[in-house]
Amino acid sequence: MSESALPSLTVRRLRERQNDDPAVLREVLDEGYVAHVGFVRDGFPLVLPFLYAVGDLGEGPVLLLHGSTGGGLFLDAGAEGVPVSVTVTHLDGIVFSRSTFDSSANYRSAMVVGRATVVSAEQRREALWQISDHLMPGRRAEVREMTKKEVSATHVLSVPLEHASVKVRFAGVGDTVEDGEDLSVWAGVLPVALRAGAPLTSPITEDGADSASMHTVAERLDRLAADREERLRPLM
Repeated sequence: MSESALPSLTVRRLRERQNDDPAVLREVLDEGYVAHVGFVRDGFPLVLPFLYAVGDLGEGPVLLLHGSTGGGLFLDAGAEGVPVSVTVTHLDGIVFSRSTFDSSANYRSAMVVGRATVVSAEQRREALWQISDHLMPGRRAEVREMTKKEVSATHVLSVPLEHASVKVRFAGVGDTVEDGEDLSVWAGVLPVALRAGAPLTSPITEDGADSASMHTVAERLDRLAADREERLRPLM
């Protein structure tokens, strides 16, 4: 897919929220777990959720989408690939203003547009491990190697990251004393974050067994949530 065939990703409304920093794009993608992938089939737009990772199979960072060999999008991709639009969004807070018109949300949203191609059989195992490393860092050292049958039953799509757009709102309430609003009405930001609950152990797991990777994921989610809330306080 040539660059000229790709749609413009310039934000038309609230353009000041668009961010072109590649580091911010990576932050949005690195902190996510689910990507929503849009494509057209038989003239109708469809959107499906995928587990994903940002990986590198030897030619630079790409978006890796995980799925089954029987998955429709993987069949659509065929040998030539399929045009897709991939989005990852984090809801970081609900902004309660003193009017519903001025109320908003804090968020980070990334869109990646390009041609998704099937990762070759030779690179599929490594791509799957990279997705695992994104979702469950450290788990590779705790579990057995993938079997040939498991690898054969799974597909991975690769999407280039060159054509992407990021939009971010990270701020407090926009009203001021001069607005004339009723100051007895509470206004502020309710932080929202993905956090881990208490782990539920499989009933056939041996007594005393534990998982460092599971604790790593839980601690990381709590740390990211606390960090975002702390960075928001000076903006209120």
